[in-house]
This record gives sequence, C-alpha cells and structure tokens, in this order.
Amino acid sequence: MKALLPVFCRPLGYAIIALAVFMPFILYFMGKVTDANLVFYKECSKLLMMMGCLMIIFAFSKDENREIEQGRNRAVRNAIFFTVLILFCNMVYRVYVGDITSVDSSTFLIFLIADVLCVEYEINRVRIRNLFKRS
Repeated sequence: MKALLPVFCRPLGYAIIALAVFMPFILYFMGKVTDANLVFYKECSKLLMMMGCLMIIFAFSKDENREIEQGRNRAVRNAIFFTVLILFCNMVYRVYVGDITSVDSSTFLIFLIADVLCVEYEINRVRIRNLFKRS
C-alpha cells in the first residue's frame, strides 16, 4: 500500500486523535455536553479519531522505502486479524452474557486503531533493523 499524504500528516493525525479524546471532557466541564447532544459529540469524536488514524496510516514516513511499504502491508493484514479476533471475542462475550440489546458500532474505529499500532510497530522495526545493519 502506497503512502498518499505528506510527512507532516503523521503528527497531525496524532494531534487530531488527542483532540478527539480530550475534547468531550473539556466540553463537559464547560457545560456544553447534555443528554440531548451526547450522541452527537460521541459520533463526532469517533469520526475525528477515524480521520486521525487514516492520516497516520496513509502518511509517508521520514525515510520511506520499499521495506516500509511492505511493513505497511503487513500491518494492514495484522490489523484485520486483530479486529476480527476482538470482534469475535466481543460476540462470544455477548452471547455468554445473553446481551441482546447492545450493538457494536465502532468496528471500523477498532480496525483503524489496530492498524495504526501495527503500522507504527512495523515502521519502527524496519528502522531498528536498518540501524543495526549499518553498525
């Protein structure tokens, strides 16, 4: 998978994720979040997190090469595996508890977070490997 965004989108993606995590709390303490608009802020926060994760995944790294591109492909494969595993465990838990009312609506967000973690792992693994090859 080729990177599509410039290098500065990587830290910008992390800043957007941090904003999405802390903004609901800040708005709550300011008195802006009520029962009437809680779902709106929840969904906006999830959308911001998805946008930040996509920016991180599709941004070039500083020393982008073919090996990092292959690592990004492996990361997507691993993220799909981890997402299916998490969702399967969640479904088994709901069947075990007998919960028929809750529905998981954050599947894509779980996938993106797992993908970001896998991408960061693969990129850092390649960097460390190249560092020790030079020595």
